[in-house]
Order: sequence, then structure tokens, then C-alpha cells
Amino acid sequence: MTAPLGSGAEVTTPPRDVPAIDIRDLHKSFGEHEVLKGINLTIQPGEVVCVVGPSGSGKSTLLRTVNLLEQPTSGSVHIEGVDILDPDVDLDHIRTRIGMVFQQFNLFPHMTVLRNLTIAQERVLRRKPAEARAVARAVLERVGLTDKAAAHPAQLSGGQQQRVAIARSLSMNPDMMLFDEPTSALDPELVGEVLEVMKGLAAEGMTMMVVTHEMGFAREVGSRLIFMDDGLIVEEGTPREVLAAPQHPRTQAFLSKVL
Repeated sequence: MTAPLGSGAEVTTPPRDVPAIDIRDLHKSFGEHEVLKGINLTIQPGEVVCVVGPSGSGKSTLLRTVNLLEQPTSGSVHIEGVDILDPDVDLDHIRTRIGMVFQQFNLFPHMTVLRNLTIAQERVLRRKPAEARAVARAVLERVGLTDKAAAHPAQLSGGQQQRVAIARSLSMNPDMMLFDEPTSALDPELVGEVLEVMKGLAAEGMTMMVVTHEMGFAREVGSRLIFMDDGLIVEEGTPREVLAAPQHPRTQAFLSKVL
């Protein structure tokens, strides 16, 4: 991965032998409805893990438990060796190390692209405005949007807005990135530009957990593919293995409809 941009609240990167994400016996219920039914998953630094499955299988809920946007009912989640369910942990500090990109872009519509990228740097990482702007311009260059710094979100295409959202996460110097179906809200002709940015991050060594229906991306970029159904991981392996020869009947049925 590229070197951190800016100083701000930089932290020491943990040893490479510590898992980036370690999830054990994770359960999540909403009222009487159990969405996650005992998930075990370890993601090593530099891995790109693609999570696929039918709607309602628990993919997005699993992703959202990694930075506690959803509070697990039981089980454990460790981020770089830190138990994030420990009531004494500095969760805000942990979250600065985890970038998150949603289906919707969630940009501030009244702010320029540049300001969308600098506000969290200044308020969370305590970077000075000049440094935050320098970091923002550097990450905009990485996602191919240097010329859009002064634009407002409404002046951008959906693909450009999602690339800004990725740049906003990168401006915080995360150790890992979570993507929750980042292309599902885009017109088909705009999907490719977002996937190209994600491919670039993978090539740099960014740890990534990606909920996606883009099987071509999973096959080309993924280190591992996980298939979820009814709150469980029912199959996992390399993308080529799973996509070419799925073993579980539920995986076979799903892939027969999407490939």
C-alpha cells in the first residue's frame, strides 16, 4: 500500500501476522429475526475478500458489524488484534483505520468535492487545513478526479460521486476498506470506472472486504470469495474455485442465475 498521506493522527501499523479482521461466532438479531447465525471469518492484511449471496443473506449486516455500525448480539470482532466490543476500547480511533464506502455516496451536497474530503481530516485527525487540502488533492489524483475539486456533488455523475466517496475514505489513511455494494446504485456504463479505482487499491495492497454482485471483479481481484446464505457462510475459496465449481447446492443455484 502507498505510504500514509499527511501526518494527522497517524498510528503504528500492526505486524503483518496479526489478522486485519478476526470474527468469531458472530450472531446478530433484529428483534426475533436472527440475521447472522454464527459467522467465523479471518481476513489477513492485504487480502481482498468478496462477499456474495442473495438479498437478505446477511452480507451487509456482516460488513456493518466490522466497524460497529451494527452492534453484534454475541460473538467477537477483533480489528488488528483489538477487541472492538471491549467497552474500554477507543472506537472512534479504531474507525479511523477502517474506510467505508456505501451503496449511496453520502456526500455533503452543499460542500465542494475538496471540502467533502477535508472536513473529517480536520475534525477527526486534527490536520491543519492546508495539510488536509494537500492530502485531498493527492487522493483525488489517485481516483482520477483532480479537475473536480471545486465541483459540488450534484455536478458529478454517479460514478464520479462514488469515486469521491472512495477518495474521502482514503484521505483518512485507513488500514482497510469496506465496500457495501459500491456499484449497485450506478448506471451500468458507470460501474467500470469505480471498479478500476478498487482494482488499483487492491494492487497497492489495501485490505478490502467487498460485498458485491460484480462476479468479474471478484474473479479478477479477489483473494477469496465467500458465499453467504440465510445468515451463514456456506462456502468459501478462491474466486476461480468457487465460481468455476461451486460445491454447495445453494451456491450452485445462485451462481447459475448470475453468471
